[in-house]
Amino acid sequence: MRRRPNYLAGLGSALWLFIVGLPIYVLVMATVQTRSGYGQNGPLGFPDDFTLSNFSDVFSGGFGHYYLNTVIVTASVVGIVLLLVPPLAYAIVRSRNKVISAVFRLFLLGLAVPAQAVIIPVFYVISTVGLYDNLIGVILPTAAFALPVSTLVLSGVMRDITPELFEAMAVDGATPRRMFFQLVLPLSKGGLSTIAVFSALQAWNGFLFPLILTQSNSTKLITMGLYDFQTQYGINIPGLLAAVILSMVPILLVYLFARRALVQGLMGAGGK
Repeated sequence: MRRRPNYLAGLGSALWLFIVGLPIYVLVMATVQTRSGYGQNGPLGFPDDFTLSNFSDVFSGGFGHYYLNTVIVTASVVGIVLLLVPPLAYAIVRSRNKVISAVFRLFLLGLAVPAQAVIIPVFYVISTVGLYDNLIGVILPTAAFALPVSTLVLSGVMRDITPELFEAMAVDGATPRRMFFQLVLPLSKGGLSTIAVFSALQAWNGFLFPLILTQSNSTKLITMGLYDFQTQYGINIPGLLAAVILSMVPILLVYLFARRALVQGLMGAGGK
């Protein structure tokens, strides 16, 4: 049987495509024209002369150093999360110890505490230990605030592993250490990808901690480096949007290569 076309759904899809595509068009077109050309044509105008000078000007202005700092912070935060969360989540799932349960409840309490509420104590602690205006002073609190959600997600994934698998390995004489490395970690790849993407996103887009805990240009991150395009005479919009596009590329690549494992992690162990 022939199906009648749904013109209303097609119209709605076209309208939604226009709504989503318009900001992308404005973003891309602004980066390929000069500042004066952007001022003449406006945000919706088509550029008269295409140029890629905005991207080269971004790196010549020191944005490459901010980029490197952000990569260091992001990689360090992801490394800390992937080092601490899997054994903690495994202990929470498999242990019946009251201390472990209390630690898990403490982590859950961390979900209710926003970073804005404790930024003054964090600033005091970081300054006291001598880590102010240091990348380590940004890495540690960023990783700390990523731990509660990451622990909750990964412990939920590990709980989906059937007890029969643990019992079968126990019958074979496997130790808890061997179960962790040969059973739990392979079946938790989706959850590991989920917490890695989450912590990377938190670190890459972090604004509050770099704003409060850094000062000099040598420790600036991308989110703070965007302010360099604002002067007392105005804002270099094409240069700013070129920097925004460059800052979006790594996160888009992470989603591109980890999207399947990310979906599996959100669905549970094995993607069920």
